[in-house]
Amino acid sequence: MIDAKDSPSTRPYLIRGLYEWCTDNGFTPFVAVLVDETVRVPNEFVKDGEIVLNISFDATSALKLGNDYIEFKGRFGGIARDILVPVDRVLAIYARENGQGMAFPLLASSGPTSRDLGTETQPVTLTSVTSDKQDAGSPEGPPRPNGNGRPSLTRIK
Repeated sequence: MIDAKDSPSTRPYLIRGLYEWCTDNGFTPFVAVLVDETVRVPNEFVKDGEIVLNISFDATSALKLGNDYIEFKGRFGGIARDILVPVDRVLAIYARENGQGMAFPLLASSGPTSRDLGTETQPVTLTSVTSDKQDAGSPEGPPRPNGNGRPSLTRIK
C-alpha cells in the first residue's frame, strides 16, 4: 500500500494542466516562484524573494515542464537567459488576463529560504482581483486593483 507521503507529487501535473488550459484559451500563463539557491533566474528581477515569470510560447524558447524542473530560455531586459525552476519552488500558476489559476503551499522539504516561511503546509487560495464579470458570491464583484489594471496574486492563508 502506498502512503500519501510516498506518492509522487501532483504539482508538476497540475502545472502542466493549467499551462495547457491557459494556452488553449488564449491566456498568458505566469508562474510565481519562491527564489532560493536552487532557482536559476536573473537575481536583479527578484523582489522580496519571489519572481513572476511569463512562460507563454511567445516569451520562452525550449520550454520544458518536467516533473522536477521547469526549464526554458527567456529574455530579460533584452538579454537571453537560461531559466531553471525546481517544481517545488512554484508558488502559483495563473492566467495574466484574469488571475485564474492555482496556488500551491510551500513544501516542507523545499529547504530554507531568505524569508522566514517556516514549514507552511496549509493550502493557499488564489483569487483574482480583476474581473469584467461579477463574482457569483458577491453582488459587487471582486475588488479592483489600484492604478495599472493588471491582475495580481492575493494569498489567503
